[in-house]
Order: sequence, then structure tokens, then C-alpha cells
Amino acid sequence: MTGTELNIWVTVACTTAMTLFGYDQGVFGGIIVTPNFLERMGNPGPNLQGTIVSLYDIGCFFGAISTFVFGEKLGRKKTFMIGVVIMSIGAILQTCSFSVPQMIVARLITGWINTATAPVWQSETSKPAWRGKLVVFEMIMNIAGFSLSNWMTYGFSFTNGSLAWRFPIAFQLVFSVVLLSTIPWLPESPRWLLAHGHIDEGVRILVALEGSHATTKDEFILNQRDKILEAVRIEQENAPTWRDIMKGNTGDTGMIQRLLLGAGTQWMQQLVGINVTSYYLPLVLQNSVGLSNNLSRLLAACNSVSYLLFSFAGLLLIERAGRRKLMMWGAAGQCVCYIFITGLLSQAANPENGASFGAGATSFFFLYYVFFGICWQGVPWLYPTEINSLAMRTKGAALGTASNWISNYIVVQITPTGIANLGWRFYIIWAVFNAIFVPLIWLVYPETANRHLEDIDRLYRDDRSMIFVFRNKEATQVERPQRFIDADQERIDMLARTPRQDLETEEQDRHD
Repeated sequence: MTGTELNIWVTVACTTAMTLFGYDQGVFGGIIVTPNFLERMGNPGPNLQGTIVSLYDIGCFFGAISTFVFGEKLGRKKTFMIGVVIMSIGAILQTCSFSVPQMIVARLITGWINTATAPVWQSETSKPAWRGKLVVFEMIMNIAGFSLSNWMTYGFSFTNGSLAWRFPIAFQLVFSVVLLSTIPWLPESPRWLLAHGHIDEGVRILVALEGSHATTKDEFILNQRDKILEAVRIEQENAPTWRDIMKGNTGDTGMIQRLLLGAGTQWMQQLVGINVTSYYLPLVLQNSVGLSNNLSRLLAACNSVSYLLFSFAGLLLIERAGRRKLMMWGAAGQCVCYIFITGLLSQAANPENGASFGAGATSFFFLYYVFFGICWQGVPWLYPTEINSLAMRTKGAALGTASNWISNYIVVQITPTGIANLGWRFYIIWAVFNAIFVPLIWLVYPETANRHLEDIDRLYRDDRSMIFVFRNKEATQVERPQRFIDADQERIDMLARTPRQDLETEEQDRHD
């Protein structure tokens, strides 16, 4: 199995993990308004509801931290497999829960999934031209999982007893079976292998990923190998300890700044307000808009389909528009949506035409998902793997994911209480955050679209003091800078000349 077929199977494994992640995000939105579940859990109030739902994110946080500590040593495949096994145990425990303490422990364990590992593995095994599209495709499948969970809980809401919530939770194990059936037969990341001294194996996997026409002697393969090894050498020669990083002694590759930028995209993804609705849209439509339980579930499920369809536009735009523009356009559009949601919900209690204002607010919730699906669903997961250096890529992705989960926990924990206590004013918070992020991205976030993973290292080495990027054309343009293309061509030309020079030397020695 080589070439496109091999790339497809790696993508199947990574997208299954992200589909499971989306399913987990959405499934409790329907369960938290299920009467049998609430009765079984002792009818928890808003604060305890938030705790039950949000502790899943704390489990994900500790899973990301464990990847941060052990992932680089274990490699992508082993880390992935361990995460699947732990998550499966958590899913079984959730399905069998009969009390709040049991459910809380099970939610913590289930959170130990592979959101830190999958994007790194995908990006390190895919070609530069396809890397962004494949990682965004993973996020689209994340939305597909979210949509599936909404329809699953809506369909089972018509059943009686605990089946209405136990089966949707148990369905997570279907994804585990797929992952446990595929991961063991797939290759380790060639970049990880080369970085850890497994040169021959790393080259063989580069060849396998390229296709049956490639060999270990091809100039293109040797060029890929040399670029990765060069980046590894430079990082090892300048690699600081964690104490150095804490003190700011990080050499000339901007490690701290790049770690913060990668983690920052994950914080921003949560603070634009997506999980106010992803985890709680039926609850939001019931308590903020005033819709019935059944209609709230149905609209949440329909919204998830709209969300999924529009997210495909992100797949088309991720390389064409670039990371910066997508994030800025998305934040601006989401800000406008939350402004209208706030204004309309402030009038939803009006006895004369409150229903019309509620319907208007619901339409802007739908529009918000359009902007988020196109612009913000994929970029924050892709960006940490692209902005960080090779030696820090696993740590950077894990730190970014940990940032996502701790900020996710904060949002999910406060949402039920915020809706109960602040009402329509709660949505002002998310309008403000979106407004802040537009100029922040424009000022300090470099473009990573259409770059090789090693190009960013070179950019920071050449401009060590770079913080504000809006005046740096190479840092902000969507197209790959020409000097990076020229440098690659020079390396290829040099590799092509070397065998000829060796042959000429041998001929000369024979004549002598």
C-alpha cells in the first residue's frame, strides 16, 4: 500500500478521530435536555449541568498535557493508540452510569482523546499542497460527527427510558472499532522518524507516501529528507531547555512567540463563542429563545446540517484565501451575528411580537455557524502544527490543544449559569471578543498557507525581532515567497550535480 492509497488510509484514521471528537462535543447538547437523564442524575441545576458537561474538556486537557510530556518520545502512532483505548473505557463507563459522580469520572476519562495527535500526524504525512485541505477536511468530519450526534439524540428523544441517552453515548464505540482496526497497520510519521535518528525507515516511508514510482534515490525524496534533517540539526544546535524557554533564552527561531501564536488560535476559537451553542444549542433555544423541547432539538439538528454544508467552503478557501484572512473575515461576521442575537433576544420577552424577535435571533444563530464553519473550524487546529518548529511541533500542538480545552472548559462551565443569570446580556461577551480578534490577527499572525513546514523556521531566523507582521509582505502574503522556492530549486540542482561530480572524479582516478 503506497501513494494515494496510503495517504487515504492515514486520513481515514485521523478523520475518524476528529469525527468522534465532534460527536462527543454534540451528544451532550441533546442529552442535557433529556427528561430521563435529568431524573437519573437527580435533576441537576445550571451549575451542576455545566460541571457534568464541561469536565469532559478537563479530561481532554490532561490528555493534551500527557501528549505534551510523552508524545514526542512515544511517537504519533503509539500516542494515538493509547488515547483510543482510554477513550473507549470512558465511553463504556458513561453508558453504564447511574449517578452524577459516576458520570463525572466517566466524562473525565472519555476526554482522553487524540485531538493533539491526529492533526500533527496528518500534517507530517501529507504533501504541502494537500496539508491544509486534509486537516480542514478532518474538521469537516468533526462537524459531521457533531451533526450525527444531534440527529442521534433527536431520534432517540422519541424513545422511553434510559435508552434515549445511553445508546447515543454507547455509539462512540463504533469509532473506536474503526480506529483500532486501522492505526496498527499505518506508518509512523516520517518527520518523527528522521528527527529521532531512524533515517532509513523515515526515507522508506517518504517513498511509500509518494507512491510506487518513487525510490530512495530520487532527488525529490532526498531533498525532502535533507530539508527535514537540516531543520532538525538547526533546532538541536539551538534547542533551549524548558528553563531557558521560561527565561526567554530561546535562540533565533522565535520559539516562545510561535508557541504563543499557536496556542492563541485555540483560545480564540473558544472565545469567539462556538461552544456556547455547540454544547448547548437545544438549551439555548429553550431557555433564551423560548422554544419547545422538541422544536429546539429539531432546529439544532437542522442547524448542524447547514453547519456541515457550509464548512466545505472552508476546504476550498483554506489555501486560496489563507489562514489570516479566513480568521479575520470569520471574526468580523461572528461579531455582527452576536450583536444581532443580543439585540433581538433583548426583545424576545415582548408579549406582542416576542416570537418574531426569537425567530430572528434563531436565524442569526444559524448564520453564526455559517461564518464559523467556513472560517474558524479548521484553521486553529492546523495553525499550531504549521507555526511551530519541527522540534517543538508535537509540544506546540499539544500546548495549543491544551489551551483549547482549558478555554473550552471555561466557556462550557459558565454557559448554563450565564444564560440563567444574565439572559440576553450574556451574548454581549462573545460579540466583544470577536471584535477584538480582528485587529489582533492582522497585527501579529503570520500567514502559513502554501508554505513548507520548514519555511517558517527560515522566516523567523531571518527576522529575529519579528512581532508585528502586517508590514512584512513575506509574512502576510498567501503565495509562498519566491526566495523559498528558489532555495529549494538550488538544493535540487546541487543534489543533481553531486552524482555527476562523483562520476567525473571516478573517471579521472581511473585515467590516473
